[in-house]
Amino acid sequence: MMNGKLDWVYPEELEITTAYWWSPDSRYVAYLQMDERSVPEYPIVDFIPYHAVIEPERYPKAGDPNPIVRVGVVALKNPQTIWMDVGKDTDIYIPRVMWLPDGKTLAIQRLNRAQNQLDLLFADATTGKSRCALRETDSHWINLHDHLYFLKNGKRFLWSSERDGFRHFYLYNIDGKLLRQLTSGNWQVVSLCGIDEKKGIVYFTATEKDVLERHLYRIKLNGSGFKRLTSRDGTHHIVMAPDCRHYLDYYSTVVTPIQLSLHRANGKRVAFIAENQVAELQEYVLSTPEFLTITTEDGVTLHAMMIKPADFDSTKKYPVIVHIYGGPHAQVVRNAWGGSGYLWHQMMAQKGYIIFSLDNRGSYGRGKAWETTIYHRFGEVELKDQLCGVEYLKSLPYVDSQRIGIWGWSYGGYMTCYAMLNAPEVFKVGVAVAPVTDWRDYDTIYTERYMGLPKDNPEGYEVSSPVNQVANLKGKLLICHGTSDDNVHFQNAVQLADKLIKACKQFDLMLYPGKKHGIRGQNARIHLFTKITNYFLENL
Repeated sequence: MMNGKLDWVYPEELEITTAYWWSPDSRYVAYLQMDERSVPEYPIVDFIPYHAVIEPERYPKAGDPNPIVRVGVVALKNPQTIWMDVGKDTDIYIPRVMWLPDGKTLAIQRLNRAQNQLDLLFADATTGKSRCALRETDSHWINLHDHLYFLKNGKRFLWSSERDGFRHFYLYNIDGKLLRQLTSGNWQVVSLCGIDEKKGIVYFTATEKDVLERHLYRIKLNGSGFKRLTSRDGTHHIVMAPDCRHYLDYYSTVVTPIQLSLHRANGKRVAFIAENQVAELQEYVLSTPEFLTITTEDGVTLHAMMIKPADFDSTKKYPVIVHIYGGPHAQVVRNAWGGSGYLWHQMMAQKGYIIFSLDNRGSYGRGKAWETTIYHRFGEVELKDQLCGVEYLKSLPYVDSQRIGIWGWSYGGYMTCYAMLNAPEVFKVGVAVAPVTDWRDYDTIYTERYMGLPKDNPEGYEVSSPVNQVANLKGKLLICHGTSDDNVHFQNAVQLADKLIKACKQFDLMLYPGKKHGIRGQNARIHLFTKITNYFLENL
């Protein structure tokens, strides 16, 4: 039983960072109570000490009982909990809690287990009585957001929804009556940056200009005055000042490391804070990535990116490494700085490989219909689109079609395993880092959102899990996993290894003792990428 403290799965999958909330006047504190007693324990074993240590983790796998949650409020003058009425159903999630400006009312978001109904409740902090001000429903699943904003006069609030197929802003009065839809179009609102209530202006980032980019926009609360404020092509991460008179712009492109600048609210730059030229990168002679689009047989446009060797010669034949993630609510192909992973891809390009990435259907940024194509069946649509990208590669005269490899991490590790087992004639080499290999082993919130409960979708779980397809393996497969991974458990690697051995299939396995999902610390990351580098050099 935890009061004001979060478990593992809520922060990971609901992106909630705290379990208590002070009222604006600091007279009350609301908190989340989590009863984990029915949640099964998973043993994370630390094998490094002389006597191995078991660290039990409460981890609800798909279909398991979840923590029972409720919201309480305590007044500082009378420290007795008043429980808010969140309904009779206890098999729910409470992903968001916040105070209204009056300091007496709580806004509680209640999400059902199937994650296709989200209710916005207003609860009286002194009595616990609540009413449902707004309800969102979806035939697939509801993506959560952090765009709820109450205007200080307490009469209106801003909300976002994907009800028209793309995430947009909606303005409501406090009774839950829709006043107007503020934004619209075949593009996504990404983040709410701030609201200048005196001027009635909403500042936000969105994909309106280009799905590969992020830009700052403004629109008035009356729905007029829509305008893009950032001009440079690329990705702008915005931090707005509390008074909305200035903002910080963390700007990057695929070839420009993050630059930091200060701007007025109208977009005019005041000063560079960190121009970040990174002259040291020049000596490495990095290749400029190429963005491209590929059209599927059914007319769908896919975005892709390619990195060629700096000394590229179109008369030569090059092997290809496909870098894949492929999972929902994620985007790999973006005009943004890619960090250390991008630099490793540049290094592999210098060693004579073409690096290729593609965002398949199910990825982020192109609307709800695009994202929900994967519903109840992971892997199938994603691989179909990735293979469309491979067919494009094979059509290029400088690609060696017999030397195509694939690698990915987490969901990308899963997709690597899935691709090696479902398209064994296509991929010669695969490297899967921290892969899910059986979706019954992953947590409730993420897995059930997209796959439903195992009892309701047994066939989907069966055909989506690589552990059931090991007989198809033909190429070279390296599995890398941290033994203390509390996200994608090491059990996934063990279960896949067990099935491969029983099928008499040769593979390679690299363990990282005591390392979690990110495989960091004590040279582990260097060791990992050295291992991956050598595996491709030796086998592709």
